[in-house]
Amino acid sequence: MTAEEEDSTVRPQSAGRTFVRLLVFLRPYRASLAVSSILAIASQVAVILVPILAGFVINELDGDDPDTTVLMLWIGAIVALGLVRGALMLGRRLLSGRQALAVEYDMRDELYAHFLRLSFGFYDRSQTGQLMSRATIDLQSVRFFLGYGLIFFAQHVVTIVVVSAVLFVYNWQLALVSLAITPAIVLIAQRYSRVSHPVLRDVQAKLADVSTVAEESIVGVHVVKSFSQEERRGEQFARAADSVFDRTLAANRQRALYVPLLSFLPVIAQAAVLLVAGRMVVDGTLTRGDFFTFFLLLAMLVMPLRMLGMWVGQAQRATAAGERIFEVLDEPEEISDSEGAHPLPPGPGHVRFEGVDFGYEPGRLVLEDVDLEIAAGRTLALIGRTGSGKTTLAALVPRFYEVTEGRVLVDGVDVRDVQRRSLRREIGVISQDPFLFSASVRDNIAFGLPDAPHEAVEAAARAAQAHDFIVDDLPQGYETVIGERGITLSGGQRQRIAIARALLIDPRILVLDDATASVDATTEARIREGLRQVMRGRTTIIIAHRLSTIALADEIAVLENGRIVARGTQTELLAENALFREIHEHGLLQQVIAG
Repeated sequence: MTAEEEDSTVRPQSAGRTFVRLLVFLRPYRASLAVSSILAIASQVAVILVPILAGFVINELDGDDPDTTVLMLWIGAIVALGLVRGALMLGRRLLSGRQALAVEYDMRDELYAHFLRLSFGFYDRSQTGQLMSRATIDLQSVRFFLGYGLIFFAQHVVTIVVVSAVLFVYNWQLALVSLAITPAIVLIAQRYSRVSHPVLRDVQAKLADVSTVAEESIVGVHVVKSFSQEERRGEQFARAADSVFDRTLAANRQRALYVPLLSFLPVIAQAAVLLVAGRMVVDGTLTRGDFFTFFLLLAMLVMPLRMLGMWVGQAQRATAAGERIFEVLDEPEEISDSEGAHPLPPGPGHVRFEGVDFGYEPGRLVLEDVDLEIAAGRTLALIGRTGSGKTTLAALVPRFYEVTEGRVLVDGVDVRDVQRRSLRREIGVISQDPFLFSASVRDNIAFGLPDAPHEAVEAAARAAQAHDFIVDDLPQGYETVIGERGITLSGGQRQRIAIARALLIDPRILVLDDATASVDATTEARIREGLRQVMRGRTTIIIAHRLSTIALADEIAVLENGRIVARGTQTELLAENALFREIHEHGLLQQVIAG
């Protein structure tokens, strides 16, 4: 079997399932869809009646003594049908437009909610540009099809069915002649559907690649400019854009081949009808009015048949986009609340790792057989070379990742048995590269507790040594809106706001992941003093490479290759552990970062 044949046998089945799943999003709008369809069908029936009435007019004019009153009635009816059709189209467009936007809103809302439920592991594997493309470009393709494409399709189907029936009523011989090309049109449309789907899906994927390159270049513009890589990134974007161009061109070539063919076949039917019907008029077996009506009705079939190729392409593009959306919606929640999960009970913050194994990929362990206990209210520093597993170990406490073997307990309860929300509200995490939102300073500090009073926000800022620069250096103080990702602040200022954000929720456990790495020695000393106060009575895990920060810890645990190889005070480890002595004596603490 060739690759093309395999696509034609496998992809349509997958596309069919995707198509059905897309229709599910129309369920809440069944009434609106039904009314829109009725309006569309009614307006099309009005259009179909016009040639019939026009035929009556011609037959009346063709008689020996035309009745002016009858003629005016028929002409008035044609004008009335035009007005009715306009009103029906107005109602249909208003309903279908609202329906299209509502479906897009629902899909985007569900997609965004699912994004937020997915674990860190999913984002470790995914590119931001690809995900954003699904939430924008792909959703727009689906919205246009579900909001308008289905209505147009129903309208065209009704036109084909009703007009075909009327043609048989007028003259069944001519109807057979005119509809003889229908099987060929169906076969060509089916073929077009098979070959276009994989190409259009590839187009959607390539568009996402363009979004990825653009997003990374904009977010990382400081790095791009620092290394003078503008030209290289421009070339990468050009290659991604060229790929979109090539695949879109391939899709257009398919369209250029099949759509004109689908448009040409109805013309053959028209020519055949002209030949046969013209002879019938000459022979007197068909009136001029009936010939005129028949030909106008046949012309009404041309547009739906021509649009068949366009509708197939639109449906395939929407289905390809739908597949990419469902790839995300079908992504399982790797970290979810177990059945019967309960809130984390009150406690002092005792943490214990029991026989913990963990790996980001199957068969490749990052942590192995870790047994570690941190007493409530105590501070433990994790040190080790880069990649030893320090950050990974700390990330298991708030259950950002699921252990492969063993268990992690907080106050005697397995973290898998409690609700994630209640667990994470009791753990304040401060990372080396804090993320701040494009909002006010106050909103960033109060992110975990939006309704916190200003006094509490200010107290957290003071503890993090952030209050002074907020009121002295920022133009609107706590109401100053900072730039995207906190770009208008210095690294030290961003870090202090992040520390204040973690302190505001009053967690029982603190995780400081190289939290003072971005500040100078003077600022670090001030933050360290603030941390000393807020750490009192809280269980704290410190990941740091500065001896001054590690000095805050009651004990130190040394990691090597995912294992705890030593634990004790700084004095004990200097006497007993060679790795710690190497790190300490050779100044390597200034080089290692969270692993």
